[in-house]
Amino acid sequence: MSAGISAFLITLNEADRLPRTLEALAWADEIVVVDSGSTDGTTEIAKAAGARVEHRDFDGYGPQKVFAEGLCTHDWLLNVDADEVVTPELAEEIRLAAGEPGAWRVRILNVYPGDARPRPWANDYNVVRLYHRSVGGYRDHKLFDRVEHSGAARQLTSPIWHFPLTSWAHFVEKENWYSSYAAEAGQARSRTGLIWRLPFEMPLSFLKFFVLRRHFTGGWKGFMFSLTAAFARTLRLSKMLARAEDAEKK
Repeated sequence: MSAGISAFLITLNEADRLPRTLEALAWADEIVVVDSGSTDGTTEIAKAAGARVEHRDFDGYGPQKVFAEGLCTHDWLLNVDADEVVTPELAEEIRLAAGEPGAWRVRILNVYPGDARPRPWANDYNVVRLYHRSVGGYRDHKLFDRVEHSGAARQLTSPIWHFPLTSWAHFVEKENWYSSYAAEAGQARSRTGLIWRLPFEMPLSFLKFFVLRRHFTGGWKGFMFSLTAAFARTLRLSKMLARAEDAEKK
């Protein structure tokens, strides 16, 4: 029998996608939700699903997740975003993996708006999401929320399905907000370096998404996803450049 597992999420106005996420976590021994002020019924949905819900004003992704870790009562921790779904196959793998303390990587596969599953041969992200608190935890960084752990992380085979977008318009709105947040929360960069980087950011980012992450298998949706993501990277760079110029004027 595996050890107890605490699944934790951070939320803000996720009522439309959260029910599916929580349903896929029903097997977990505990679900902890840290909400930063939802007004759409997110917290009520979480409580109805049996989750422990706590409020914390948002001051960065890392700090929110560090706070959530501290609320969990089990030593095995699983972090899931409110727009992600743990597949049944992954849930079984997690139960079997939660034995000797360690860290496990999970593949995160994006699902396009209107689709029910990831594109063929998807290759998006592969990050540590399951870990024992004795070997690691989230670092307290406002932007780059990743698990720092001792020892080599092992790999789980089955994926998490990620539903990041409710529509293509939502994609643009989301990336505009995130690019602004990332430009402010990230480390200040040299104005000269940003200027040299700017012309190459969009074409290279497009190739990264379209070819390396295999969005070319997603048809027109894959093309639009890659194009929008590349534009968002370029937009973030331009906002970083504006920040650098403002700093020079002071």
